[in-house]
Amino acid sequence: LTREQVCNSRSYELGCSYSRLFICIGYRILAVELTSSNKKPVVQEFQRVELSCIIKSTTTANPRIEWKKIKGDDKTYVFFDNKIQGDFVTRAEILSRTSLVIKNVTRMDTATYRCEVAAPDDENIADEISIQLTVQVKPVAPRCRVPKAVPVGKTATLHCHENEGYPESTYSWYHNSEPLPTDSKSNPKFRNSSFILNPGTGTLVFAAVQKGDAGRYYCIATNDVGSAKCEEQEMEIYDLNIGGIIGGVLVVVVVLVLITLGICCAYRRGYFVNNKQTGKSYKTPAKPDGVNYIQTDDEGDFRHKSSFVI
Repeated sequence: LTREQVCNSRSYELGCSYSRLFICIGYRILAVELTSSNKKPVVQEFQRVELSCIIKSTTTANPRIEWKKIKGDDKTYVFFDNKIQGDFVTRAEILSRTSLVIKNVTRMDTATYRCEVAAPDDENIADEISIQLTVQVKPVAPRCRVPKAVPVGKTATLHCHENEGYPESTYSWYHNSEPLPTDSKSNPKFRNSSFILNPGTGTLVFAAVQKGDAGRYYCIATNDVGSAKCEEQEMEIYDLNIGGIIGGVLVVVVVLVLITLGICCAYRRGYFVNNKQTGKSYKTPAKPDGVNYIQTDDEGDFRHKSSFVI
């Protein structure tokens, strides 16, 4: 028996109203049924992708088809009223009546796309399917920070990061073109070093640098799409001679003390006193008879006899 025959049968007359409510409505909803060959497509940036939306069954000759882009709380039309909408006009098209093809996808296209198909005469005869599109992005050259010079025995941290790649990048460090393990203790070759590498954050931390840690360092960021490398940078390791530093300071102090004593002695001996003298008696060789003259600033020279009393 068909569903209509069941509903019309007298033996089921008592429950016919309920049967019509559930069975007949269920039959109408199945008038449009959708499926997809891939509900979670993954594509690299700038490539082409098809968002599969296939009408599995329908009783409607001319269904209404709509595509919407959903990103967070934002909902925008991609295909509406039989037209491509918005920024998809020049790079999207409808394929096989219902599927959506996006050419030259960008990272901004990562979102949920909903395909809705309905009969134009009855909103209840409809179905929808959601497609989660993921656009993968290749990493760019990471930013690396390497200390220029570090004293032996001190800690040192090297940084590496980039924020363009999707999925998020993982990081590896190289010393003189040789890859470093995540922990120096895990490889006997690096037993004289003391570093730990975090591939998720890109930090390379030395607990106490040694002479062997000197050299050229660079980092590579990698994800499912590709990889990118930063430029090599040199890290110098030098000895911190505490004894030499203390000796140098003492020498400077001694030199300063000697200079100070020398200046004091010179001052006491009169090397810094003005030689211009006032009222000092002197004997003028050009004057005869052994007569003494007194020189003053105001009067110049004048003659006096032995009987002159000052």
